[in-house]
Amino acid sequence: MRFLPFAIRNYKELLRDLLSLVFSMGLPIIFLLMQKNMPIYGFKIENFTPGVVIFSFAFISLFSGMLIAKDRCSSFLTRLFASPLSAFDYIVGYSLPLLLMALLQSIVCFITAIFLGLPLHINILLTILLFIPVAMLFIGIGLLLGCVFNDKQVGGIASILITFSTLASGMWFDLNLMGNTLKTIARVLPFAHAVDAARATLTGNYASILPHLPWVLGHAIVTYIVAVLIFRKRMLNGNM
Repeated sequence: MRFLPFAIRNYKELLRDLLSLVFSMGLPIIFLLMQKNMPIYGFKIENFTPGVVIFSFAFISLFSGMLIAKDRCSSFLTRLFASPLSAFDYIVGYSLPLLLMALLQSIVCFITAIFLGLPLHINILLTILLFIPVAMLFIGIGLLLGCVFNDKQVGGIASILITFSTLASGMWFDLNLMGNTLKTIARVLPFAHAVDAARATLTGNYASILPHLPWVLGHAIVTYIVAVLIFRKRMLNGNM
């Protein structure tokens, strides 16, 4: 539990940026409120809500990338290397408060969706549990960006990621509309699989979860391994 004080410090850092937190929580709610004016199958509340939650997770990548990049550029991490924390401890310390934030985003979105007509049932809880590896995927992507780029670069790159993950996930429209080439690329990436797995869980179609979940877990694990290795290399070389 050496990482716990570091995780608490990062949690406090996130709370300081209240404007960004309100934006990341408020924008998905606005999209859900707009859903009532879009009576299309893909925008039915049970199909639309999982996509909106995953859209909100894309902002987690921005927060995680900016957090670690700012610590690198301010030399905070260099001074902290005198502590007994390992590279894994640092990554976990960054991840825990962000995961808490992602779970809060999920809960807020589902509460809003319930008021908009989503039936209250056990599948909501199961979907929130499914969102844990999805959130870890986006957190890992952000940490990887923060390990490689500086704080001024991360914002722009994360913004591109938010737009790209939105288009490649099928959360707003059917991927079949993109053409075979773009659809194939989207299916290699984890974003569309995350949306499909979440939709299947929420609607109780459990048999359809299994083909998608390994893609999300695999990408999340690889992303975290690469982030830890890069962080450890920079840590040992003193090149933060």
